[in-house]
Amino acid sequence: MSSTAPPVLPITSHQTTTGPTVASAVSGPESASSTNYSYFRVNYYTVVAAILAVSLLTNPFSLVVLVGLLAAWTFLYLFRPADQPVVLFGRTFSDFETLAMLSALTVFSVFLTSVGSVIISALMLGITVVCLHGAFRQPEDLFLDEQEPSQSTGFLSFLRGAAANAAVASATAGAPPRV
Repeated sequence: MSSTAPPVLPITSHQTTTGPTVASAVSGPESASSTNYSYFRVNYYTVVAAILAVSLLTNPFSLVVLVGLLAAWTFLYLFRPADQPVVLFGRTFSDFETLAMLSALTVFSVFLTSVGSVIISALMLGITVVCLHGAFRQPEDLFLDEQEPSQSTGFLSFLRGAAANAAVASATAGAPPRV
């Protein structure tokens, strides 16, 4: 019974691999996802909104509840004149009480009915679709115009861009002409 030691593999300081390494395989989808988000941001918002709309249209109860909540908030809080309090069954409600009632009604409607589960499931499906596209779409052929770091990006960034352009135009209009 002679025991022999297992063979020792030589360790070298440089190893060559022919395929992708683990680090590049893991970091590939992450960098592709962030590049795709920068390029397809509006499309991603549109896809999530479309999935949410189809989900609400296929569940009419949820749509009716949300339209009722929108109507209650609109007529009882947003467009009600400030000098006219809400009067219901002979009782006058202050602005704080109206806000508290509408908030409680919203929490009840969203979390204690099927409305919340419909909205959450639709948002999760939309985010899943967006993440799958972002992970598998190769950003090699995308042409991104690099923006200045001072410009912020976001869903309503076009509003900030127009204000910045107007400020620059007004600043240059008052400057004396160069000779």
